[in-house]
Amino acid sequence: MKSQTIVIISLAAVVLFAGIFILMKLPGNVTSSTSDGPVPLPDVEVRSYQGRDLSSINDFHENSIRGPQYINIADYRLTVTGLTNETRVYTYDEVLSVFPHYSKVTTLYCVEGWDVTLLWEGVLVRDMIADAGIDPRANTVIFTAHDGYTTSFPLDYLMNNNILMAYRMNNLTLPAERGYPFELVAEDKWGYKWIRWIEKIELTDDPTYRGYWEQRGYSNNGSLNGTIFER
Repeated sequence: MKSQTIVIISLAAVVLFAGIFILMKLPGNVTSSTSDGPVPLPDVEVRSYQGRDLSSINDFHENSIRGPQYINIADYRLTVTGLTNETRVYTYDEVLSVFPHYSKVTTLYCVEGWDVTLLWEGVLVRDMIADAGIDPRANTVIFTAHDGYTTSFPLDYLMNNNILMAYRMNNLTLPAERGYPFELVAEDKWGYKWIRWIEKIELTDDPTYRGYWEQRGYSNNGSLNGTIFER
């Protein structure tokens, strides 16, 4: 009887370990690792957040002035300059390591009639401006992109609101088409104010500055509650 019990226990152990091995091989049960730790897998786009449905990062329409920009991140620099106490120049990694990260769900509304609601993650523009220091004469902030696109905002808009400079959307690093390395999440503004491929943030005392589309008749304020075109 004792020998039969041992045999039964041994068979049960074999079945148990075989079951564990099979589960480890099933999809969703990834356990691969190296001597340096677990092997990282690509991020997966999230399509809902806190019970709210999200758009896909593929739901955008391509409407940039020179097509998608493909930036060599090793050469990339972000400059905060103008009417500041000092000019700051950051690499991509420095931006991500120096400033706190935040996330929020925000909807981009395009004047072409489409919109996308996404989970954005980034750093606060006001943190970057504060790090450079604000000259008392400054009242306007001009953003410049890699392709030469520009737009501007009142300084108060950026300092009094949680405006993100995003580097991730829906849990994915921004694709080149969406503005990698950084896109401005200009909430409550039309999509032409959501500048992509940001390379320079410049403080100025010129509230009359007009960016690319603003020079072509679009509202400089860009508010969703206002008119699209200047009167």
